[in-house]
Amino acid sequence: MKQTVDYKHEICSIPNLMSLLRLLLIPVFCVLYVRAETRTDYLLASGVVLISSLTDFLDGQVARRFHMITTVGKVLDPVADKLTHAALAVCLAWKHPMMWALFALMIVKEGYMAVMGIRYLRKGQMLNGAQWCGKVSTTVLFVCMLTMFLFPELPTHAVHGMILIMILFLLYTFYRYAVIYHRLGQGKSNEAVTQLS
Repeated sequence: MKQTVDYKHEICSIPNLMSLLRLLLIPVFCVLYVRAETRTDYLLASGVVLISSLTDFLDGQVARRFHMITTVGKVLDPVADKLTHAALAVCLAWKHPMMWALFALMIVKEGYMAVMGIRYLRKGQMLNGAQWCGKVSTTVLFVCMLTMFLFPELPTHAVHGMILIMILFLLYTFYRYAVIYHRLGQGKSNEAVTQLS
């Protein structure tokens, strides 16, 4: 069943405004982290990231509790997540070069997701928000990168271990989404997809 979308109305919903706030917080924590010199500086940068993550948690809760789940939110929320993670990765890469491998994988995965998303959006189809694997991957990436933000003097082996864990979760998520889009390409129905008008 197809549904019409009022984009102008949806963007002003409370959950979507929280997602927009997350986007605005990205340059704030980036500047704070890059300029950080003391423990207090790093804590401040991490605090902004925590505020961002709190809005990420709350927007979903509010959307479900008050029936404010929107088509715009299904796009805006993951975009805010991905840009936040990419910004965290770039900040951390200046201190931990191995993070560039994770960042490169993010670019490849999200580039693929964007191309496929646009392709099927033109056909009136879009994913019903993040899948479970995406949510787990998002949580793992956030916890690991926040830990690295909070503790800039972590041993190299601990940092590399966390980066490898993040890469593995991201690769698995990439695979799962590729399977969904492959099924769509074969014309198979999928409960993860919404038909739009």
